Amino acid sequence: MTGLTVLLPPSETKREGGDPERTLDLGALSFPELSDERAAVITAARSVSSEESTARTAFKLGPRSIAERFRNLTLDTSPTMSAIERYTGVLYDPLDVASADDATRRWWAEHVVVQSAMFGPVGAGDPIPAYRLSHDARLGALKLARHWPGPSSAAIAQRRAGLVLDLRSEGYRALGPVDDAVTLRVVSVDGGGRRKALNHWNKTAKGRMVGLLGRTGADLRSMEDLLAWAAANGVAIERTSDGWDLVAESLEPRAG
Repeated sequence: MTGLTVLLPPSETKREGGDPERTLDLGALSFPELSDERAAVITAARSVSSEESTARTAFKLGPRSIAERFRNLTLDTSPTMSAIERYTGVLYDPLDVASADDATRRWWAEHVVVQSAMFGPVGAGDPIPAYRLSHDARLGALKLARHWPGPSSAAIAQRRAGLVLDLRSEGYRALGPVDDAVTLRVVSVDGGGRRKALNHWNKTAKGRMVGLLGRTGADLRSMEDLLAWAAANGVAIERTSDGWDLVAESLEPRAG
């Protein structure tokens, strides 16, 4: 990886389907040194998913989602698609991957890393199957909060070169801490200049920003570069007493 590295959380919702001719190959994923750790999580997830009662508790599945346990039983044979396409929801939908050109997809593949609970950090272009696992899932003796942080942090540190922009949620940040990464607090600013930190909808702003970074082919290596890019593209990133704020309104679609 060169220049900017953007760290994203995964999404609980996944797109179905993919390429049936390309099934999961742990060695083909980014950070192949994590293959053993990935295999251990897959084994534990498969064991817990084998019984409906244990899966319901481990993955917090309700009547409508209980069938998702079967995803974990067929990881080796399921079709795959790139991680940036696999994940859906309020963060990933604003990327509008379906309309992205090849240059944008290459930018995402080179610069975006998703912190998966199942696979650890993966590149945006890595082919993965649909699965069910979150950072707080219970996998018996395997504790994700102990299993992933050391190996994930080491893998990211080895590949990074420049600015790390950490847009992960707290739970996924804990699975692969990066001490000197830049984090953004997403805020809404009203007409009187009052700021309010956003919760659920902060993901939309982050998705729009990563989409714009890819579509502009941003070549960034420092915070100064990021601020210059933001100013040139009408994105408000502002210094505060305790970090950096991203103003959500600056990323709302503009008419025309």
